[in-house]
Amino acid sequence: MRSPQNTPVACVGAVVRRPDGAILLIRRGRAPAAGRWSVPGGRVEHGEDERGAVVREMLEETGLLVRPERLLGRVLLPGLPGQVLAVADYACRLVGDPGAARAGDDAAAVAWVAPGDVESLDLTDGLAGHLREWGVLPPRPAG
Repeated sequence: MRSPQNTPVACVGAVVRRPDGAILLIRRGRAPAAGRWSVPGGRVEHGEDERGAVVREMLEETGLLVRPERLLGRVLLPGLPGQVLAVADYACRLVGDPGAARAGDDAAAVAWVAPGDVESLDLTDGLAGHLREWGVLPPRPAG
């Protein structure tokens, strides 16, 4: 039987791209990983499904409405002390104006970032690798 300390916390993330390929990122305003850049997302609330959580979290953190299209992958990440976050990241289609993005809830900032510039930011652990694995970022050049 799992103790509350090691029970994974169900979370979601939204991977959103503009037509020009820029990726929406938020700078986290709270722990874990406060001050680092990541995709918008958060906890799945009681009685909520993953897709509903993606839509809610996007509205709360960025003010943008999205339509989750497909699951990109699942990752386990460290959370607060004693927590493991079980994150389901979804590719999402933006509904509306990408210029309406604004930081809200626990996002300290929001930015549309060109794929080639993503890795120049202080990203949450493993984010760039997962985005490359899922085809969101181009593979690293050999050599």
